[in-house]
Amino acid sequence: MVVKVYPDPELTVAEKRFLLAFRDKREYAPQVLAELTGTNEDAVMQTAFILAQKGLCVVNERRRVYYQLTPEGAEYAADALPERKAIRLILHSSKRGGDTSKATPLSQPLPVEDLKEALGKRANIAINWLLKKKWAHMDRDNGLPVLIPDLDSEPPYGADEEILHALLLLQSRPQAREGGTSQDELEKELEKEEKEEKPESMREAMAQLISRRLVVSSTRVDRRIGITDAGMELIDRGLSVGAEEEIAQLTPEVIRTWKGRRFKRYDVNAPAREVFAAKLHPYQRILDRMRRIFTEMGFVEIKGELIQSAFWNFDALFVPQDHPAREMQDTFYLGLQRPIDAPQELITRVKEMHEHGGPLNSSGWGGEWRQELGEELLLRTHTTAVTVKYLASHPEPPVKVFCIGRVYRRETIDPTHIPEFDQLEGIIMDRGVTFANLLGCLTSFYRKMGFPSIRFRPGYFPYTEPSVEVEVYTGRGWIELGGAGIFRQEVTHPIGIEYPVLAWGLGIGRLAMLTLGLNDIRDLYQPDIEWLRHAWLLSRD
Repeated sequence: MVVKVYPDPELTVAEKRFLLAFRDKREYAPQVLAELTGTNEDAVMQTAFILAQKGLCVVNERRRVYYQLTPEGAEYAADALPERKAIRLILHSSKRGGDTSKATPLSQPLPVEDLKEALGKRANIAINWLLKKKWAHMDRDNGLPVLIPDLDSEPPYGADEEILHALLLLQSRPQAREGGTSQDELEKELEKEEKEEKPESMREAMAQLISRRLVVSSTRVDRRIGITDAGMELIDRGLSVGAEEEIAQLTPEVIRTWKGRRFKRYDVNAPAREVFAAKLHPYQRILDRMRRIFTEMGFVEIKGELIQSAFWNFDALFVPQDHPAREMQDTFYLGLQRPIDAPQELITRVKEMHEHGGPLNSSGWGGEWRQELGEELLLRTHTTAVTVKYLASHPEPPVKVFCIGRVYRRETIDPTHIPEFDQLEGIIMDRGVTFANLLGCLTSFYRKMGFPSIRFRPGYFPYTEPSVEVEVYTGRGWIELGGAGIFRQEVTHPIGIEYPVLAWGLGIGRLAMLTLGLNDIRDLYQPDIEWLRHAWLLSRD
């Protein structure tokens, strides 16, 4: 780009002072210029951009990646990764309680229970990475799981450990930056060690450390401001700031006495610093958008308690009392019991429906339905507990309600599963509604959410028949986002409902991931300020 340079450009007092700061050096960082000119960085950048348009100054920008150890990463860097501790335990006996390096080799595999006793809550992490790094494999000895080493001696430190140690060293120095260590600084430190790892393996190791949440990365723009030859020529010809005051802010007094006074000129086309105004969290915007869509479709939002009885969470939905979903590995039970908050007549009808199908042409589940199991308190596993309870107290049509709320399940945490997440539940109860109405409602909702390609495939749920799973098409292919169906008569009859009930439960987290372009559901809850500043654009209506 060719910039026109004026022979004698008109300069403000601030611009002259700015240029005169370059008499001794041709390039500075913004914070240094702020000290030299007695202003702040915002004023420095504003003046720099104005002078750059006049061809007297140049602003060089470079994006730098910075890395920072998390508390867990710093702990491992100072001590050892869980998998290294584990391989030491496998290869050496620690029965003497002293330094493991002085212990004797084991003659037998290490039982997993012994490892868990030694490493505590970090044992599962250690086992996972032992197997991934192929340092050991799992087997069984007398029916018990054991770990068998695949190495004769302790493995050398890998690229991931070298990075952790280098970051710990750099960040413990007095001159370390508060915002982390730049990629350039890290690479120089690793070069000092003269390691043979290739750049590709170092990149893979860093990505692995970030995915393990031992290191966090951030990108910042580093700026350097320099003076051009035209600017230096102007300084050499002689710049005089003068004693005349330049007015930069208007006041009532200045307006009354403005004649003959000198005002600072403003360029409305000059680049300004980006301002990040307060705004709703992108995930909250998606929740609000869902609420608005269903409200516009004639639905009413309802709320319910997080703590529910097993009766409303399972029994009223015709989930058998021996169903796997009711076991401890799937449900958070509180270890408390309370009398069921429902009329005894309704409880009796649910009991009869479970045992022999009640008055319907149904065999039920057989066996004995135990009321004490229905009295157990738990953290709700789905918001269907709220909608079916509402339906029991509003048996007359029409009913069109939805509920957006938090649910809890004992899920193993991974990029697509967390034990605490949000669910969108809805029901329509009215005369003459059909399965086609259900599919049409869901199609309309997903299209309003920005997914034009929707399909339904047969599914199974204990309390609906027919049942479908809802899928939307994205660049990654077809992704399942929820389930739907018509409540079985075994659900509606005991609570006094005589008309069809269309029901659905949709996963909000996955839908939010697709909308915001995330690969890890945990990122929805991370306080990443840089992502929060820009991700709201993706969640706009």
